[in-house]
Amino acid sequence: MITPGGSVTGDRQKLMSDYLEALVRRDDISRYFASDVVWRTMETGEEVVGAAAVADYIRILHTVLFDAEPRVRSLVVTGDFACLEADFVGRHIGELAGIPPTGVEVNIAYCVTYGLSDAGISWLRAYLPLAQLVGQLQAGTRAATA
Repeated sequence: MITPGGSVTGDRQKLMSDYLEALVRRDDISRYFASDVVWRTMETGEEVVGAAAVADYIRILHTVLFDAEPRVRSLVVTGDFACLEADFVGRHIGELAGIPPTGVEVNIAYCVTYGLSDAGISWLRAYLPLAQLVGQLQAGTRAATA
């Protein structure tokens, strides 16, 4: 992914910018990942391994469970590391944690850290407040039935 003769920081900044743009456009993001990339959800310890599997996991979150997008607050890229702070904003459209689709609008602040290499994004650590997300769904469901 890093171009010969290019600056590592500049090329990695472009990698992350291009990745985030593709994510928002709902393009295939697997090309931005190293083949053995690892996603880890820090709250649960769940891991997903491999470029296609990680891309699919992220796609399902944004287009099957929710109709959602990340709204970037900040992105820092330095050397082999990047950190994204964003809001996950969207509507609940698929079953999550035993909760059927509610149509509830969600807005959750989250953070993802990334390991970067010449092969692309090599790992992601997602600091997603899943309990808060489920709480928003439950509160929205209660409000709709009240």
